[in-house]
Amino acid sequence: MADPRLRQLTIKTGVVKRLTKEKTVCEKEVVTEQNRLERFKGEGADEHVLRKQEEVISECLMMLPDTLRRLKKELEVLEKFLVDEEELKETKEYVTATQVVNDAKEVLAKKD
Repeated sequence: MADPRLRQLTIKTGVVKRLTKEKTVCEKEVVTEQNRLERFKGEGADEHVLRKQEEVISECLMMLPDTLRRLKKELEVLEKFLVDEEELKETKEYVTATQVVNDAKEVLAKKD
């Protein structure tokens, strides 16, 4: 990996991959915590426990817009880099980056 552009490509790909995963995990966590809240309500849990669970859900929901904003920004940066450095098309890093871009677009399309 002598070409510094490959290093930059690897870093940018990793950022988009991490943010894509972070968005997916956040969404799953919201669903999990909402299910837990419903279970607590069904069991007749203490009011304090219910309030705390609602706080957990609201914290998860507050994280989503920021994660989404960062993912869109970094995805745009990676896509521009791929267009600008098209001569790297034959490298495995470029192929990986293209796949990560496609995966990120799928995640964004699911619930945008």
